[in-house]
Amino acid sequence: MRIGIDISQIVHEGTGVGNYVREMVRALLTIDQTNEYVLFGASLKKQHVLKQYFNTVKYLSTHVRLMILPIPISLLEILWNHLHIVPIETFTGAIDVFWSSDWTQPPLKNARGITTIHDFTVLRYPESFEGTNIVNVQKRRFAWAKKECKHFLCDSQATANDAKELLGIDKSTIVYPGINL
Repeated sequence: MRIGIDISQIVHEGTGVGNYVREMVRALLTIDQTNEYVLFGASLKKQHVLKQYFNTVKYLSTHVRLMILPIPISLLEILWNHLHIVPIETFTGAIDVFWSSDWTQPPLKNARGITTIHDFTVLRYPESFEGTNIVNVQKRRFAWAKKECKHFLCDSQATANDAKELLGIDKSTIVYPGINL
């Protein structure tokens, strides 16, 4: 099976989502020597972070490659969350599954989609984000994810409960974030 993973969030070093993606990918590559992985990252200014990360994980599996799209993630937010055009397979080639995380949800041509939902803070407490566009971005992203994804990973039981209550999502699995020892 060919699995595509959006690793774009790792360019935001020191963030929870960036650390989550880094460690989940590292763990997957360590334990799975059967499937092929295409690590997809979009960044204009921080491509070096994507390349450095790839150089640290490429030794974990002989079935992994990196695909960097040299554009700002904000452009993908427009292409994928607003217009919802240009399937991920345009960049990754044919894949069976695509795992997205956080800000963007690409259209899928043939791949089955899976995404991680970390929390619903923006929907539970939108007043905390006044003066920003974050609430609208996440609402659009959740709407596309609900249409594109066959399954959802949630960081906690509370997030899974919110997914059901706020979005009507029943198809989720709780995967608690691990720790890096």
